[in-house]
Amino acid sequence: MRRREFITLIGVAAAWPMAARAQQPAMPTIGFLDSRSAEAIPERLRSYRQGLKETGYIEGENVAIIHRFAENKVDRLPELAADLVRRQVAVIGTAGDTVALVAQAATATIPIVFLASQDPVRLGLVTSLARPAGNMTGINFFTGELVAKRLGILHELVPKATRVAVLVNPANHAQAESALRDLTGAATGMGIDIQVLNARTSSEIDAAFATLARERPDALFVASDTLFTSRRIQVVNLAIRHGIPTTFPNREFTESGGLMSYGASITDAWRQSGLYTGRILKGAKPADLPVMQSTKLDLVINNQTARMLGITVPQTLLASADEVIE
Repeated sequence: MRRREFITLIGVAAAWPMAARAQQPAMPTIGFLDSRSAEAIPERLRSYRQGLKETGYIEGENVAIIHRFAENKVDRLPELAADLVRRQVAVIGTAGDTVALVAQAATATIPIVFLASQDPVRLGLVTSLARPAGNMTGINFFTGELVAKRLGILHELVPKATRVAVLVNPANHAQAESALRDLTGAATGMGIDIQVLNARTSSEIDAAFATLARERPDALFVASDTLFTSRRIQVVNLAIRHGIPTTFPNREFTESGGLMSYGASITDAWRQSGLYTGRILKGAKPADLPVMQSTKLDLVINNQTARMLGITVPQTLLASADEVIE
């Protein structure tokens, strides 16, 4: 073989892998939008990736994820959502009712998988749970609907409580209004008076607890909100410092030292969100995927904190708890 022919053959062979790579389809990209920071929700993000993995998608191998975190600055959400739309991601994942509404306003064409604590129909995200229509579907994890049950458990834990403060975030108007409506109705039936404490920021959380310290209610009910979840260490420490029995919306608070929590398993809901995202990447349409309602509920009691507060947890509650932290 002549030298020139040999060089030509080598050049053709070297070009084959490049040509093969050029013919491979581009890796799909998920855009994920959240009002908090990555550091505030590591367990949830792991669960989301687990759901993706169960459908065959592994970040960095056959799918890319662009995260956009608002770092608790809710006014940044519209620009972050617009950025994901400009990047033409294949699917947008959202966590939180307000975040879902922002994503909905940003695009009517890119599929959106939401995680919502309130009724998605009432929020206007879908037309019905069974037939979402449009470009949105997701997971509803019932935090709002469990308000009355959670107050009842708190009353069983602190039976002499007649004045209960409730911490809400008025910036999340729809969620705060729904929680107060459900809580007021339940409290009336139990003979409990409700005092509302508002907090939109970390400094306002401190101010709310300063008010609580002055007025000394018998217990505290922390409403479901992404702000409180991201600031759970602050909220839990303040509750313990002021010696007030407190009920929280999910186990992340109790694992951080909170007294008790009752609500849907948030990590399982995030896993389900990853599953739905994977199904859409495989070709499913949001309109054909019914909104999934999370049915896994967790009652978690921190018995160590109870003893610190001088509370004896009834054996009935200990027996019915999904986990007791000693």
